[in-house]
Amino acid sequence: MPIELFCATSNKGKLLEFRQASGADVVIQGLPSVDCAEVGRSFEDNAVAKAICYAQSLSGKLDKFSEQAPLVFADDSGLEVDALNGAPGILSARFAGSDADHAANNRLLIEKLHDVPLPRRTARFVCCIALTRAGRIIKTFQADVKGMILKEARGEGGFGYDPLFYVPALEATFAELLPDEKWMYSHRGQAFRKMLDWLRESL
Repeated sequence: MPIELFCATSNKGKLLEFRQASGADVVIQGLPSVDCAEVGRSFEDNAVAKAICYAQSLSGKLDKFSEQAPLVFADDSGLEVDALNGAPGILSARFAGSDADHAANNRLLIEKLHDVPLPRRTARFVCCIALTRAGRIIKTFQADVKGMILKEARGEGGFGYDPLFYVPALEATFAELLPDEKWMYSHRGQAFRKMLDWLRESL
């Protein structure tokens, strides 16, 4: 039987990436959007809180910790820029404000790095995935990928900060990569594969 996972996210881009990379032995189910407070001090804190918050939407299935209870996972990810002392970090999605879109966040990032030379524009994408069952944490999985922040956007793919995040080893931004290429190297792809490998060995 396939491994069935419920993905705790309202981000359609993330859900699509998870589904495309899950493999024939894994089924990824979406969940209705839930307003979850992200007040943790780390990506792991927020991923855990989000996974447990979304799990509450599966009411009636959380009475006890059992092998039959649904598996719910959530990720929290973001961009850490060295010249900004790790910002935007856990505030990546709302860097330019609580109602900001990707374009506004990117504009603010370019503005804050206006006078920073390229060699000092080092950054990393970080992702932590929390896996829960019956509202309890089973395990967390973390990965990161290092790159540079460009002065201008490049590429039409991806989402978020992808057009500005340049990976020297690939000679491309994440937005210039094909979906399969991005997933192979991305922080989210690496963390997700760690989770699937663990599940396949454990279940």
